[in-house]
Amino acid sequence: MNTIGIIGAMPSELHDIRETLKDAEVIHIGSFDFYKNTLNGKNIINVCCGVGKVNSAICTQMLIDNFKVDYIINTGVSGGMNSQVKVCDIVISSEVLAHDVNLTFLEKYPPYCSIFKSSDVLINYTVESCKSLDYKYFIGRIASGEQFISDNAIKQDIQTRLNPYAVDMESASIGHCAYVNKIPSISIRCISDNADDDGNISFEEFEKISAKRVANVVLDVISKL
Repeated sequence: MNTIGIIGAMPSELHDIRETLKDAEVIHIGSFDFYKNTLNGKNIINVCCGVGKVNSAICTQMLIDNFKVDYIINTGVSGGMNSQVKVCDIVISSEVLAHDVNLTFLEKYPPYCSIFKSSDVLINYTVESCKSLDYKYFIGRIASGEQFISDNAIKQDIQTRLNPYAVDMESASIGHCAYVNKIPSISIRCISDNADDDGNISFEEFEKISAKRVANVVLDVISKL
């Protein structure tokens, strides 16, 4: 029986998934509540990790250690970083990395890797799901850092250095943790803002819409695994 872990940073990013997967067993470990369901012969564990790379890395490792997951899906909203990507579009991670770390140190010392590739199997299933739901999607790099990007100058710097399709605060650390543990993973994000000077306004307006849309994708991907 496959066990699939779903990680979201904020309760709003997991609301629609939890509304669908009702009557979960809630298992409290450390500071986290892990919601466990069985669906179509699969164990589904979803957890709210909190915001930021440290929170998400700790939570991911606890998920792996306690539930022996076969796949990890990071879900939630994100800021758009590519001019083609618009609010409410889906970004499927081809790879994840940090935008606020000197990547040389990750390459020179363990884990000797600074860019963490997403699972081809999970990418393919996510593409199929987006097509069946008629959602516009992009496959590309997602960059993470310890800040909500709402400044044009900071956005331009990240774009110039790393050329990501989306920016958030958790994908890189979740992908990093999955890589170290040799577990297939992916980040599936719906764009809630354009990570620019209007970012705070558009995030407030589109957060719930984007969270529901990406939840639909994740639930459909689960059905395929």
